[in-house]
Amino acid sequence: MTTAAHFLAVDLGASSGRVMDCRWDGSRFSMQQIHRFPNGGVHFGNSLHWDALRMWSEIQNGLRLYRASGGDTPCGIGVDAWGVDFGLLDERDRLLGNPYHYRDARTKGLPERVHTVMGPRELFRATGGQTMEINTVFQLASMIFHRDRQLRNAYALLMIPDLFQFLLSGQKRAEYTEATTTQLYDLQARSWSQATLAAFQLPPRIFQAVVLPGTILGSLLPAVQAECGFARPFPCIAVASHDTASAVAAIPALDQSSVFLSSGTWSLMGIAAHEPNLSDDFFRGGFTNEGAADGGVLMLKNLTGLWILQECVHAWDAAGEHHAWSDLEAAAQKATAFRSFIDPSASALQAPANMLAAVRDSCAHSGQPVPGTAGEMARCIFESLSFSYRDAIESLERITGRTLRTIRVVGGGSLNRFLCQMTADACGREVVAGPVEAAALGNAMLQAVATSHLKNLEEGRAALGESVECQRYEPASGAAWPDAYERYKAAVARCRTPEIA
Repeated sequence: MTTAAHFLAVDLGASSGRVMDCRWDGSRFSMQQIHRFPNGGVHFGNSLHWDALRMWSEIQNGLRLYRASGGDTPCGIGVDAWGVDFGLLDERDRLLGNPYHYRDARTKGLPERVHTVMGPRELFRATGGQTMEINTVFQLASMIFHRDRQLRNAYALLMIPDLFQFLLSGQKRAEYTEATTTQLYDLQARSWSQATLAAFQLPPRIFQAVVLPGTILGSLLPAVQAECGFARPFPCIAVASHDTASAVAAIPALDQSSVFLSSGTWSLMGIAAHEPNLSDDFFRGGFTNEGAADGGVLMLKNLTGLWILQECVHAWDAAGEHHAWSDLEAAAQKATAFRSFIDPSASALQAPANMLAAVRDSCAHSGQPVPGTAGEMARCIFESLSFSYRDAIESLERITGRTLRTIRVVGGGSLNRFLCQMTADACGREVVAGPVEAAALGNAMLQAVATSHLKNLEEGRAALGESVECQRYEPASGAAWPDAYERYKAAVARCRTPEIA
């Protein structure tokens, strides 16, 4: 470990973005938020996009605010963000329109069409990725089917964090962890899947060379340096730029008996491994393989997370009924336990016009009491999420042969004490919650490794363990939770019957 340093972590989420000043003092990390800004989809006609230029402007605002606060020239900057979405550049490196949002309707029903070209099992075997209609491969397929001129004119595809790294450094690269979210990358060959590109007739020229986390891409561009007021350039570093990979990198004591849970809009639950799992059991279980910060693999399941309750809050707001998150948590604690359950990942709950109505319809169709009050609705969602975690853990144990004793929760969901305790109770396992700002911390820690302030990822994780406090939750004993889990599984099975779907 070496001397003190500042690292700027740009952490972009689906609802907000942040520029964080992460300070390394030689033994511990500390973090200060420099700039936070709202993010989200922008409707234009019948399409949903990201406002990439506004995001770029906000990133630069964050750099200016850091400099205005008297901050020294940092030792690096890295960008992490969500997966699957991308921007396209033409032959002069101009952005060909605003990137599409993963919830845009253009991929609705597309996997069924695409699978006539390459079946789901074949696509999984080629890439290790599980089929989700939001995946990059289906977004590109929609452009082919609709003869989109942007794709015909494209010379480079850059995933969202790679796009902003290009604007910072001028270097066009594809970072490994982000590339693995596309369902176009071959995790065994460690290269873009040539079979998949050929099957969908995708132009190979648009796919950039893949670099591992911790690669120094180059220095901050002179124009950006001058615009943001820095006296000297500093390194732009490809971190584990998929935010899940950065968050998992920041988990102290993640061992063979631990399962991670990145809890937020999405819930991503899984384990770390060296090689992808391409077995039929893994495929049928709905698990996917994504890149890890150490160049290995995260075997995980993408589960709908707190987005369901977020959408309920929006529906209540639209109806003039306002609920703070703390009030919902308190109301859920008072509501009757195990009254009704939903399948959090049901297709009917992915993009409904009104989430309250969708949850109520699901309960009614499966013969359960319909949540009426806000507390009943929140309790139904929290309990269902907790049981979906148990289902994922038990499947992972069966498929991998591991015994998973500890659930390590990171992200915004780690602040929800009620949900953390409920997860411990539902899963019958200890929950260790924290760090909350895991993605930004993992981002900064990878920069510290890249610049030799830390020797390696293991030393970085140990340093983070000394830097953050985690909360532990022990599971409750008794038969109530196991009995309720059986009821949850029965309710989910009823929800998945053809007549319900």
